[in-house]
Amino acid sequence: MSANDLAWFKSSYSSSGDGDCVEVAVAAPLPHTIHIRDSKNPTGPLLTLSPAAWAEFVPYAAQE
Repeated sequence: MSANDLAWFKSSYSSSGDGDCVEVAVAAPLPHTIHIRDSKNPTGPLLTLSPAAWAEFVPYAAQE
């Protein structure tokens, strides 16, 4: 499955301008994989996390 096949979304807290935003996608056939990318560089590298790692990351990122 390529990045183009995924349904990407941004948080409602993301800036609508040129701010720093990430996009997240969960692959339907592989719901145990969370994909993350830079919204300004959608063809760039992807970060892939397990749901457990994502659950640890989100509260940390919310503090920043």
